[in-house]
Amino acid sequence: MARVTVEDCIDKVTNRFELVMLASQRARKIGSGAALLVDRDNDKNPVVALREIADEKVETADLKEELVRTHQRIIETDDSEDVIDSVEGEVQWSAIAAQSGSAAYDDIDDSGEDDEPSLADLAGAYDDEEDVRD
Repeated sequence: MARVTVEDCIDKVTNRFELVMLASQRARKIGSGAALLVDRDNDKNPVVALREIADEKVETADLKEELVRTHQRIIETDDSEDVIDSVEGEVQWSAIAAQSGSAAYDDIDDSGEDDEPSLADLAGAYDDEEDVRD
């Protein structure tokens, strides 16, 4: 095959974008030293990869799997590490938070009313009509 075209490969891989991704994956593998499955004929790696796909020398399913694997990020964790139940000082902070939470309710007197003004007071609402300002 002197010249490879997309039409030569499109019956093997129906999506053109997927074809480009698979051919580039194979070209990277060739560039890193993978064995060639067709004669090079002084062609560059992407052309050789397309020729391999057109001649069905490589499995497209394998290329898809390699492509997915190269783009995955796997973070390995060591499960043998000790599990920390609480951060240093967390107990003290919880006690302080509990005290400040109960202190907020101390401002309410026994009649059930706050010492703070209500929203109506802050907005300037009046109970009597004679106090209405012009």
